[in-house]
Amino acid sequence: MDDINNTAGKRITREAGARALNMRRRPWAPPSRLDAPPPPPGFKHRWIRASTVGVEDRSNVAGRLREGYELVRGEEYPDYQVPTVDDGKHAGVISVGGLMLARIPVETVEERNAYYNDRASDQLQAADNELMKSNAHSSMVITRPSRKSRVSFGGSRGG
Repeated sequence: MDDINNTAGKRITREAGARALNMRRRPWAPPSRLDAPPPPPGFKHRWIRASTVGVEDRSNVAGRLREGYELVRGEEYPDYQVPTVDDGKHAGVISVGGLMLARIPVETVEERNAYYNDRASDQLQAADNELMKSNAHSSMVITRPSRKSRVSFGGSRGG
């Protein structure tokens, strides 16, 4: 395989050089303050609030840890440039502006979503039951609640 010199004087293969030339340049975009390294397979990353206006929010962090989140440490991603907490209990944890990076298993996220979807469904069913119960003696009986809404602007008055 032939070698060619790049601008730094290091030797790279001709194939690698051609591949670099053929790669499309990404257009400039403002950097995101919340860039995060990719999560390991089977996990999701999420930024959790550690402080607000300089005041620590220990109860939020403790609550998230009880939900199943674990804090992500900077040394887990040696090839990724990330700011970390300098000192204290969470030293070494990836952090940006009062937020800390945490990970949670995808299974746990799905179970939590199913739990809250079930709760919302139960609440909706309870509201429907209450509506039907209060409407039982009305002259305009509702057979089943409608979830549709309609918006109209003005209207023709038969004038």
